Amino acid sequence: MSETTPNGAGEAQGGGQPGMRVLAQYLKDHSFENPRAPASFREGDSAPAMEVNVDVNARGFGSGQFEVELSVSARARRGQDIVFVVETTYAGVFEISNVPEAQIEPILLIECPRLLFPFARQIVAETTSSGNFPPVMLDPIDFLGIYQRNLSARAEQAQETANA
Repeated sequence: MSETTPNGAGEAQGGGQPGMRVLAQYLKDHSFENPRAPASFREGDSAPAMEVNVDVNARGFGSGQFEVELSVSARARRGQDIVFVVETTYAGVFEISNVPEAQIEPILLIECPRLLFPFARQIVAETTSSGNFPPVMLDPIDFLGIYQRNLSARAEQAQETANA
């Protein structure tokens, strides 16, 4: 069975189906520091304490296209000494169409980073391995939870500003 749309109408009249396309993915910025090498390799079997920070930024640049940047910073310490630092920003260009304005921000700050995360995770793991350390395997990130916490923080800040 086939569907036909008379006079080419249909999608244009209904506004089309909501959609998101990945137009590009790329490593935007990357650095690795191993400040105590080679001494850091002889410091025993104790695993360093890890501190991982994640940030997501999005910006539009016309016609439903957006760049989303996922920045990951991992810092390893033994006591006060920095063992290594890896920082990477992995980005993507996304095209979002036929989506209500109110739903664009959640897509950019939840769904897009979910798509980028496995690539950033691999880069961090390969980089630490190339630095002669065990690969840092980042745990999955709850981008929805981060988004909800940021919304709550913005609402509290707006309330404080209104009360001041």
